Amino acid sequence: MNHKLEETIGYKVVENWLNQKKITPFKFQTDAWQHIINQESGLVNAPTGCGKTYSVFLGAVIQFINQHPTNYTTSKSNGLQLLWISPLRALATDIAKAMVAALKELNIPWKVAVRNGDTSTSDRQKQKLQNPEILLITPESLHLILAQKNHTYLVDSLKVIAVDEWHELIGSKRGVQLEVALSYIIANKYKNNSSTVSLFGISATIGNLQEAMDVLLYPLLPYQQIFYLVKGGYGIQLYQPKKTNQTNSNTKYIQVETIIPKEVEKYPWAGHLGLKLAEDILPIINASTTTLIFINTRGMSERWYQTLLDIEPQLAGTIALHHGSIEKDTREWIENALHEQKLKAVICTASLDLGVDFRPVDTVIQVGSPKGVSRFLQRAGRSGHAPGEISRIYFLPTNSLEMVECVALQKAINLQIAESKPPLFLCFDVLLQFLCTLAVGNGFTSNETFKIVQQTFCFNEITIAEWQEIIIHLTKGGKAFEQYDEYKKLDLVDDRYVIKDRRQAFRHRLHIGTIVSDAMLKVKLQNGKYLGVIEEWFIAKLEEGDSFIIAGRNVALQHIKDMTVYVKPSNSKKSLIPSWMGGRMSLSGNLGALLREVFNELKTTSLHHLPEVIALQPLLQLQKNLSYIPGENEVLIEHFTSKDGFHLLVYLFEGRQVHEAISAIVAMRLSKIETNSFSIAMNDYGFELLSDKPIDIAEEMYKDLFTTENLYTDIMQSVNSVEMAKRKFRDIAVIGGLIFQGMPGQGKKARHLQSSASLIFNVLNEFDKDNILLKQAYQEVIDVQMDEARLRTCLDRITNSTIIIKHPERFTPLSFPIIVDGLNRNNLSNEKLEERIIRMQQQLTKDT
Repeated sequence: MNHKLEETIGYKVVENWLNQKKITPFKFQTDAWQHIINQESGLVNAPTGCGKTYSVFLGAVIQFINQHPTNYTTSKSNGLQLLWISPLRALATDIAKAMVAALKELNIPWKVAVRNGDTSTSDRQKQKLQNPEILLITPESLHLILAQKNHTYLVDSLKVIAVDEWHELIGSKRGVQLEVALSYIIANKYKNNSSTVSLFGISATIGNLQEAMDVLLYPLLPYQQIFYLVKGGYGIQLYQPKKTNQTNSNTKYIQVETIIPKEVEKYPWAGHLGLKLAEDILPIINASTTTLIFINTRGMSERWYQTLLDIEPQLAGTIALHHGSIEKDTREWIENALHEQKLKAVICTASLDLGVDFRPVDTVIQVGSPKGVSRFLQRAGRSGHAPGEISRIYFLPTNSLEMVECVALQKAINLQIAESKPPLFLCFDVLLQFLCTLAVGNGFTSNETFKIVQQTFCFNEITIAEWQEIIIHLTKGGKAFEQYDEYKKLDLVDDRYVIKDRRQAFRHRLHIGTIVSDAMLKVKLQNGKYLGVIEEWFIAKLEEGDSFIIAGRNVALQHIKDMTVYVKPSNSKKSLIPSWMGGRMSLSGNLGALLREVFNELKTTSLHHLPEVIALQPLLQLQKNLSYIPGENEVLIEHFTSKDGFHLLVYLFEGRQVHEAISAIVAMRLSKIETNSFSIAMNDYGFELLSDKPIDIAEEMYKDLFTTENLYTDIMQSVNSVEMAKRKFRDIAVIGGLIFQGMPGQGKKARHLQSSASLIFNVLNEFDKDNILLKQAYQEVIDVQMDEARLRTCLDRITNSTIIIKHPERFTPLSFPIIVDGLNRNNLSNEKLEERIIRMQQQLTKDT
């Protein structure tokens, strides 16, 4: 029988504790507590800093007190009560500290443990022998527990499962990895119909909220039919100081201010402006308790750290650098120093995006476009990370056109728009890994496990034939590799599939996970101090004595041994700034749509009072004089000629990823009309086709270039789909266990991994064309890399828009950054490239 929350002893205990702290719980928190004590499931959604953690954690505490009203303060082992799954190690550690503090004040002697890649072997053994009441864990470490021979302690006493930051996991293979683990745990929990479990997701900004809940809770459908979407107590709204009605307790206010450059260049180019404004953020840092400065890439974060120290040496010791390639101890020290108010500023990347609660942070600076609304809101929420506080974020443009993006972001806040994260389907590489995990542990039976796998959103449409092919792949190596024992992993023992080979089992445990990156090399000083990691491809370009920056330190390469780069301190003035793969993010569909709306409004006077628009007036007027400012339902195409050739520019505002696909398709379709060859460049606003011959096409035929007719065929013809699939197959082969990545400290080099994957890919292409992993590789090229769904939507929009064709006499402000992107792809050094761009700017300004 369900009890009213307010009448339970658990609620009264927690309410009394909150009253002592002068805290009144929000309705969404009490709603979640009610559902948990009712043993129901759902998803909690609220903006960052609104108390989502307490909405599930305290629900588990209240439930336990209700079930043990007379002895909940007794020190005894109660078994695992709350399994808390977090995508980030730092996030789990921070939440664990908050839980320990709360439990101590509540006089509940629960043990709280953290399990991730940093947990020592001895601590893992202690957790197994003496189960904590709360275990905070990453998806990878959860699978490592499933790979143990006896993991029933994970299920037996479990009452609540919390999946933190679900919006970060859905739509990724880590999310799929979690889906199958949850389905396995839940199926085993309900196996004897002896007890129930509550599963609650915790999510901040996400567009497809209902779908996100459906994906997470899909394994519960046979046992619970009704799920509850618990919406947080806050709406999000732009803070406007001049208004007097900023007292709505149901609103989380975000204050956005753009750092306007003193001089706005009419011909901007990507990235160069930001560092010129470094001095402008010093007053912001000095006026704040603590500031987080978000940079989109690790390489640029290194440059910003050096630049701030160069212009203000007194900041030494009070600012720090934090990103994923810096060694763990340094990152942890920085996180603790943030809590203790020992730092004035931290230059960081996405490594501090998620919900770590740094109360001293009262200001955030976003350098460059965040490329998405959700990411901007997430980062803004790092400041004012408490109910009732205003989140303050400054936007620092790295080129003048990014000020338009800031206007679009502010519009998104008031409209409460966030990106969707569509779920993935039929990720067979993750399934292969999961089955091997079970086989290393207790083993599995085919029929029972097929039902468990089917009871996930990702695999709910898996067929018997596909399942049987997976089993054949794991037991016999599949059609292509039947003769090779290395690919025969599973043995059938008494109806259970197991991995008997201890070497195979050891190798599998080493590489559980779905994050595949290029080989990372450790960087160490001569004295043995560990600085961080660097990608192999970057180090491969350097020679002995070359200097580079890592973790804010200037070092020179000495030698490389056993996957370790040994360096010494350097005083070189020409040190290279490392770059890491994946540094270029693409504009999201939501932000692209808002950008088109803003450009449409720029054609009127409705936005002319905004400081960003006032600063941009000379640039906008020049664009208008030379060409045109496209409206929301218009597509601008520019033709002009330079000494480099004949330029065709198309402005879609759909993001680099979509433009890369569409530019290749359009180039291929143009070549069918008249033989021509093109070089292609693009940015988030549009793309350029540059040719040696004039592009001669009648205006009425332009829409044919953007038709969705024969789209799949044209995608496959316009790009080297085989090579793209081969690159995708490398990741699939690593996740699926076809390629062994090497022992710790002796990992295979990236080129060797690619070579191994290419060999397997070619064999399958020749001898097993219908192989399930081969088909997955091609499907991922279309669905993920080319994003066919978004591509098709974009092309449909173009065919329903008015195409505006202009023939400006010279480069326009909108075209210039795309042209520069094209120059950047040539084999020019950075210095020569910058000199050339500056000369182009000066000549264009002079002509204007």
